[in-house]
Amino acid sequence: MTPALRLLGLFLAGISAAGRAAAPVPVPYQVAWALPDQVSAVEPMQVQLHGWIGDRIDANTRRRLEVVDTVPLLAGYHHKPGEQAWIGEHVGKWLHAATLAWAYSGDPDLCRKLDAVAAELISTQEPDGYLGTYLPGQRFGLYAGADWDVWNHAYNMIGLTSYYRYTGNPGALAAVRRIADLLIATFPGQKSIIAAGTHRGMAATSVLEPVVELYRLTGEPRYLAFARYIVGAYDEPGGPGIVRTLLGGGEVNRTANGKAYEMLANLMGVCDLARVTGDRSLLRAVTNAWTDIVRNRLYITGTASLHEHFGGDAELPNGVDAQLGETCVTTTWIQLNLQLLEVTGETDYADEIDRSLYNHLAAAQNPRGDDWCYYTALEGKKQYDRGITCCHSSGPRALALAPTAAYLQGGPNLYVSTFESSQVRFAVGGVPVGIEQTGGFPRDGHSTLLIHAGQPATFALRIRVPAWAAPLRIGREAFAAGWADVPSRPWREGDRLDFTYQLTGRSIAGTHGDLGRTAFAWGPFILAVDSRRNPPLGSLADLRLAPIPPRMESTAGGPLLLKVPSGPGMVTLVPFADAGADGGEYRVWLRTNG
Repeated sequence: MTPALRLLGLFLAGISAAGRAAAPVPVPYQVAWALPDQVSAVEPMQVQLHGWIGDRIDANTRRRLEVVDTVPLLAGYHHKPGEQAWIGEHVGKWLHAATLAWAYSGDPDLCRKLDAVAAELISTQEPDGYLGTYLPGQRFGLYAGADWDVWNHAYNMIGLTSYYRYTGNPGALAAVRRIADLLIATFPGQKSIIAAGTHRGMAATSVLEPVVELYRLTGEPRYLAFARYIVGAYDEPGGPGIVRTLLGGGEVNRTANGKAYEMLANLMGVCDLARVTGDRSLLRAVTNAWTDIVRNRLYITGTASLHEHFGGDAELPNGVDAQLGETCVTTTWIQLNLQLLEVTGETDYADEIDRSLYNHLAAAQNPRGDDWCYYTALEGKKQYDRGITCCHSSGPRALALAPTAAYLQGGPNLYVSTFESSQVRFAVGGVPVGIEQTGGFPRDGHSTLLIHAGQPATFALRIRVPAWAAPLRIGREAFAAGWADVPSRPWREGDRLDFTYQLTGRSIAGTHGDLGRTAFAWGPFILAVDSRRNPPLGSLADLRLAPIPPRMESTAGGPLLLKVPSGPGMVTLVPFADAGADGGEYRVWLRTNG
């Protein structure tokens, strides 16, 4: 264990928050990034978020991850074949989300459930390393009803490596090694990995990301060699050609078959392979894809995909029949942006995390925390579904990951990337440091950072300023969008930093398919009209509002409600994330007078 991790462990072990037990200490990596991170996300146990997003994260833990019935998720491992071709992915996704949620919350009941599920999954692994749900004659290929085998193994690797990192359980790492060694023995010696995955092989090659993670945890050269093989297989006949196409100026909707979730999962692996090898051309392919998505395929609410594929340029229909915003896509988009934020330190990626987190991801989650939408339209009625689907398993992963993006560290510099009331703990130059943030978000644009340090600690502070929050003011100094820099200085116990930022309503003129319509926003929130908040309105499609910024209805607690004039009266708007939660009709893009 490195001195930094040992110090962090001692620091965390002596601190509890909100009833949290002694925090786990992550297992250190054996291989460092060849492209060093400009900033590093905090570990879940270092941070605690309150307020609007904190409530959503807590609901995800208490009412989803702690109580979900894992018996159906494991049934296909005990009685092969499973009831879905992809039934095997769900337990790995649950392990990933539940591990992060336990590390964040310290909940002992969730810990016991986590241990039991991991042990049961590992107990079903076959002697050759196989940990899937298919019969022997239908493995690692494209067979009827059995064509997601490598994909399912990838999510078991993700879940078990996450579990290993935060528990140190050696059986989990051993199980992941056996999976990887079986894959290496199969591909390419027996067949190409492209021949074992749907969507031009992208379902199978998405195993790249956990293979790189395993290499970092073990330092075993064979895992790095296998990762390089996977990327090379992109260019085999029938392969997706991901890196080559994106480096050549290709668009994501014209790369492979444009399947959004699988492509983003591959891009995460390509990004991590770039980081671990130092190959900047791989990173450039990923950032080319990111730029294309943001410019041409991203909804105002921070998601992409139509019928699970990337659509054409500015092809962004809003209705239920478009099957827009697959929750798996939103989740993987957030994960990719967190990777790019770490490797570059650029606020554009943090802004996209916020856009997705406060809007499309939270909109897919029922505010109660117990259910999710597969697709989430920008108008109509939300279609919560209690079935076992990829999206029900993916969404909780993104919310469990969200705390790690709130604060970051780069050398001696500490980065504040949230306005939520929160606490975070760092180690700076051998000194434990805590930051406590209190403020008025999401109703009022002011915050105070209170420093806790047993002895003086020298560091700089950098506060993220989203475009909607600019200018951010510290004393007489105003900061535009980007990072607001507070120069390095010695900080002592009780020191504080006060700042203000813009938190007002905005109206956003529609373009392309939304010409003549307006969307409304408040801070990071995209707003919507909800019929249950405005009886009777008649048809929302015919409703006309004044295209002026909405104003806050009340500065007191309770739901976030805003008002916009409509003829002689006023219409109440709510965050898109809260709209339609009780079955009412809602709409984001609205007709406006003039």
